[in-house]
Amino acid sequence: MSNENNSFAQLPLSPAMLANLQQLGYLTMTPIQAASLPITLAGNDLLAQAKTGSGKTAAFALSLLTRLNPKHFGVQAMVLCPTRELADQVTQELRRLARAADNIKILTLCGGSVMRAQIASLEHGAHIVVGTPGRLMDHIERGTLNLSALNTLVLDEADRMLDMGFYDDIAYVAKRCPAARQTLMFSATYPDGIARLARQFMHNPQEVKLLEQHETSKIRQRFYKIDNEQRLEAVAILLKHYHPVSTLAFCNTKQQCRSLLEALHAQGIKALTLNGDLEQRERDQVLIQFANRSCSVLVATDVAARGLDITQLEAVINVDVTPDPEVHIHRIGRTGRADQDGWALSLCGPTDRHRIITIAQMMHIEPAWHELNELESSDDTPLIAPMVTLQILGGRKEKIRAGDVLGALTGDAGYTREQIGKINVTEFSTYVAVARNIALEAVRKLNAGKVKGKTVKVRAL
Repeated sequence: MSNENNSFAQLPLSPAMLANLQQLGYLTMTPIQAASLPITLAGNDLLAQAKTGSGKTAAFALSLLTRLNPKHFGVQAMVLCPTRELADQVTQELRRLARAADNIKILTLCGGSVMRAQIASLEHGAHIVVGTPGRLMDHIERGTLNLSALNTLVLDEADRMLDMGFYDDIAYVAKRCPAARQTLMFSATYPDGIARLARQFMHNPQEVKLLEQHETSKIRQRFYKIDNEQRLEAVAILLKHYHPVSTLAFCNTKQQCRSLLEALHAQGIKALTLNGDLEQRERDQVLIQFANRSCSVLVATDVAARGLDITQLEAVINVDVTPDPEVHIHRIGRTGRADQDGWALSLCGPTDRHRIITIAQMMHIEPAWHELNELESSDDTPLIAPMVTLQILGGRKEKIRAGDVLGALTGDAGYTREQIGKINVTEFSTYVAVARNIALEAVRKLNAGKVKGKTVKVRAL
């Protein structure tokens, strides 16, 4: 049974909100929620150290939803996020938590989407906006975003926003907010800029610092000694030995990402890469395919992987060891989430040893050194992702919802819920993961049938 001290019921929340939390499966508070909600619900400013995946969205969402007046159609809360992916995740979570109240309108305002459409949506009024600093600043400059009724400002993943050079944009946006407001800031690390932001824009913030959220036991770290010329080939050896369904492989440079992608493809391993040259739509497609388990390996640099939160990640491979121990901890902290175990495998050339020693000291661990030749490769079961992503032309613009797609697949097409994975609805396209063995047939059935009473064009990515 839930620990009484961790029950949402002890918070000053409405009965409707408590019932909704129960329905959503929020039974007990996570450590960050238990530490911060009493502070935020009491109206204080908050500076909290929290990682992605720690339940921080609900830690600020419940507070800003409690202060909201649904009858007033003005922007009362604003959440700044480093990336569009994170903004989308926050918006989805807010929508689920807001179901207890009548018709709360939440808008996502990020770059990469059409400005005109966003301006039209703002004209219809919204209660909460979630977005990236640059785009929010654009709207404020144009006068399309009115903040006079704002009572809560949230800076989510503030350290990432600073890394990405958003300090001035955040400052611009914060200065345009009413002075009598509540400000909540969440950050996984505390670089200098965080203290500067807090001093400039917060009123006596209360601090919540939780110790390392990841139980080290859940993340099993292994360090493999290699020669530099073995590095790319070593990644395939690790994958064939450990057989993870989803792996995030980190390289220090874009060039190394490209080389690794070629090496993996040559071994028949389906991998995708994230890099800064991708257009937003291509980036979305890569992330959707990886998160829904249609692609086994995602190769990325630290910059490209910002704001990335994948729920089931069996392994992280450090193809190149990072010179920054904090980055190493952040990289490997993406696996071993919730109740799952994860592998963190690092390839160490002769010049990487001193970096590993620094990392081990900072993490208070004794590095477990291994040799590549200990590993057996099980070539008989190739590394193939269990799902395939289908792209349906038509998304939010055509009022398509996830339920419509699920209905078409489980209804007329006759598939079971278990054969269907994640469904992502974007502005112009909808992506659905289906079990690999039904993919071709599912494309045929969807193209021949209807979604929401309309015929649709569908292809497998």
